[in-house]
Amino acid sequence: MKRSIGILQILKTGPGLTIQDQGRLGRQSYGVPISGPADSLSFNWVNHVLQNDPHASVLEVSQPGLRVKFTGKTTIAWAGAQVNVKRNGEPVTDTNLIQIEPNDELEFGRFHTGNRLYIGIKDGFLEEEILGSQSFYKGISAKSSFKPLDELTYNCLQSSPLNHFAKPKWNSDWYKNPWLDFYEGPDFSFLSEDQKQKLVNHEFTLSLLSSRMGILLEEKLENHLPEMPTNPVFPGFVQLTSGGTLIILGPDAQVTGGYPRIMILSALAQSILAQKRPGQHIKFRKINLK
Repeated sequence: MKRSIGILQILKTGPGLTIQDQGRLGRQSYGVPISGPADSLSFNWVNHVLQNDPHASVLEVSQPGLRVKFTGKTTIAWAGAQVNVKRNGEPVTDTNLIQIEPNDELEFGRFHTGNRLYIGIKDGFLEEEILGSQSFYKGISAKSSFKPLDELTYNCLQSSPLNHFAKPKWNSDWYKNPWLDFYEGPDFSFLSEDQKQKLVNHEFTLSLLSSRMGILLEEKLENHLPEMPTNPVFPGFVQLTSGGTLIILGPDAQVTGGYPRIMILSALAQSILAQKRPGQHIKFRKINLK
């Protein structure tokens, strides 16, 4: 049976509202960034509780204050930042998975903790795929972010799939942890013992220069390493610039770089970092493979 198409109308939003799926994997040899969610743990949780395909697209919300309206029946879930949610003006407090009826309005208020919110819909959104992904990236996708009055489409549900006792609740305690676990990067061995000790014994501050491309840290690490040839880089790589700045690459980062690649963050560490705000502190902890 053919399903009817619903529309999600964006009534209010700040900058940085994008759609993300698992990204453009396998195209980096052509210079295409991976993109995808900055916080893969929250992204995966949303699709899991909705019983979606793991690649299903979700909204990544970088600023509080999103307000949307639905034209058709569906189910949604959200995770990531801890946020006040209202449906038709009434607070939703006991679950992160709700049934949506036609003309429902949802409002996502301020972020109590965390830095990004992920909102998924049953079976994902029906946006155009470019190079195998719906993920926004300037120069590849038609949009780089949504604005008020934009619309997204989705497949409506014919009946409610929810058991009245199904009320999964998102737990955000994991990203309050300051520790970012890392593996040695390809150029870690070029660091002096003093540099290595400073990395694991000092606290670092996230600067205001933070985006989906990467995050710069305020504290510098003295650097006398020689210049490196351009090499492949991936999200989670930590590079050390000639001026001593540490850059942690994000999902929209370029695919090559000429700075030493001294660390690689674990997948969990990348999700923790994605939920940190500028001015917050982190600590690095080395993963020993022996």
